[in-house]
Amino acid sequence: MVPDKPTMFPPGAGPSADPAGTRHDRRIRSFQPRRSRVTAAQREALLRLWPTWGLEIDGLSRLDLDKLFDGLPVVLEIGFGMGEATAEMAAADPGTGILAADVHTPGQGNLLRLAEERGLTNVRVANGDAIILLREMIAPGTLAGLRVYFPDPWPKTRHHKRRIIQPEFTELAASRLKPGALLHCATDWEPYAEQMLEVLTACPALENAAPGGTGYAPRPAHRPQTRFERQGLAKGHRVRDLLFRRTA
Repeated sequence: MVPDKPTMFPPGAGPSADPAGTRHDRRIRSFQPRRSRVTAAQREALLRLWPTWGLEIDGLSRLDLDKLFDGLPVVLEIGFGMGEATAEMAAADPGTGILAADVHTPGQGNLLRLAEERGLTNVRVANGDAIILLREMIAPGTLAGLRVYFPDPWPKTRHHKRRIIQPEFTELAASRLKPGALLHCATDWEPYAEQMLEVLTACPALENAAPGGTGYAPRPAHRPQTRFERQGLAKGHRVRDLLFRRTA
């Protein structure tokens, strides 16, 4: 873990280094918090906008999603990088709230900046462990969708246990979806895509929403290309989308 810079934000301002602390049991982390290289514009956005649009994943209470998003249906996005694709999806679908969770401080600041510049009111930025968010803070059957785009593939065999798409995560995620809601994953790492397909197919609460009900799905029009995707394509990687629907 990269050490937090104590002078990055004044006390009580901006996102916390570890909002949940040691209060909750954690599985093996699938991420590494990164708080370096925050630009002046990102820091300014965090200081000014975090109190209004930011959310600490402390695991202390259930979220009132209706209140948080003024009654909009809510999609949770886990891992949004620098936030460009998230802002684009939010702008294209103002009738859906996007709860965007990440631990990357520069990306959090950049997404807040983009949301303000584009006049987006349907984005909230959550800081911390998405597993704690799902398990402790989101009630069952309340999400209109869940997106996991280009998570860390942890390519070394000894690190596969760190991949977020595992049976335990999938069962938890499915339980938080409304009937008919989609769990949408995407990756450019073929071995990880194969694992995702196996794990998602094995979840009894999910059904494959790809044409024909099996295999991978075409990239939906609502998912713009991400920076990670373009980098993968430039390396000759094949991008896979997986769409699974929560059954009744």
